Amino acid sequence: MAAGDTPVAVIGKSVQIRGEVRGSEDLMVDGHVEGTITLVESRLTIGPNAHVAANVSAKDVILLGQLSGNVSASGRVELRNGCDLVGDISAGRLSIEENAVFRGKVEPMQSENTAGGGAAVSGTKGSGTPVATSPAKY
Repeated sequence: MAAGDTPVAVIGKSVQIRGEVRGSEDLMVDGHVEGTITLVESRLTIGPNAHVAANVSAKDVILLGQLSGNVSASGRVELRNGCDLVGDISAGRLSIEENAVFRGKVEPMQSENTAGGGAAVSGTKGSGTPVATSPAKY
């Protein structure tokens, strides 16, 4: 590990957890989790093999796999190509890539990066053209 790298805890794809997951370091989930995941000052990455049925709360959330539950992030939520989210999002910033599946509501959260009370929302159309790059008011 190089100097300055942040350690990342990993829940592998063969691991199944039922209950509450809490921590103060970045976490990569690639297995099955049911319950809650809370990482107040850290990044949560839900990997492409993950099947998560949990409400999640973290500084930043990156979704590549499947998540059924609400997402709360003080920073940014990224829904990547091929992910599937069923639940509501509360975040300061939201990015949705092409072919990401999202069924739920978005509630903007005031953050340090979004002056004026709006949430920054961005995404791409099929051509890779940005859909919205300025703060959106809800």
